[in-house]
Amino acid sequence: MARAKRHYIPGQIWHITHRCHKREFLLKFAKDRRRWLQWLYTAKKRYGLVILNYAVTSNHIHLLVADDEGRDVIPNSIKLIAGRTAQEFNQRKSRQGAFWEDRYHATAVESGEHLLQCLVYIDLNMVRAGAVKHPSDWPYCGYGEIQKPKRKNVLINYKRLQELLGFDNYENLRAAHKKWVGSSLENGANIRDDKWTASLAVGSKVFVENVQAAMGASAVGRKPRETGESYQLREIQQPYIDDFNGKKSEIDPENVFLWH
Repeated sequence: MARAKRHYIPGQIWHITHRCHKREFLLKFAKDRRRWLQWLYTAKKRYGLVILNYAVTSNHIHLLVADDEGRDVIPNSIKLIAGRTAQEFNQRKSRQGAFWEDRYHATAVESGEHLLQCLVYIDLNMVRAGAVKHPSDWPYCGYGEIQKPKRKNVLINYKRLQELLGFDNYENLRAAHKKWVGSSLENGANIRDDKWTASLAVGSKVFVENVQAAMGASAVGRKPRETGESYQLREIQQPYIDDFNGKKSEIDPENVFLWH
């Protein structure tokens, strides 16, 4: 199959998902999840990656970032993190072959309310998987760092997250974040929603239409679709399935969105 064209739309917030090759559970060991996070920290220091949230599971990762520093920052960061994680794993296991699916998927997310929803969706990943009952019990996601900001080895850009969510101070953000997650757990809203992992853009109608316009001819065949209180830009496709049992699926390559 021919590779899809790659696109770059500056100044966006991106929810990135990257799955292990053939959906294998290559990140099932804590040491490998920790190494992925260590390389994420290296990418932040080396390239200036603006990290808003993250989650490392047993067979894929979620990364929420802001494109504040230029077109090469995100692809260079993913190349570093994915490459070094795979290299170390293969060397340790005397393994050959691909570690990751060859493409990561990126969804443009509107700031404010939609960013809030995406933030919580990432936090609740392992709750949906049945691995933990609360995101605070999973040390390989951003929930704990948002709630208890670090002084060393900081991954999340607290100031930028605060700005994009529209808070005057971080204490209010932290209190609201805790409430949002708790509310989702109480009302059963922590279900899988593939708009965050299969769409090219999620937000208001105007936001999605602007992303579509920025894509130009590459957006042919993609139509804004209303889903509840938001819109998404996507094609009819086989959905990305975020589960941890024998049934496995993959990200549709026709809806994958990368930079040069």
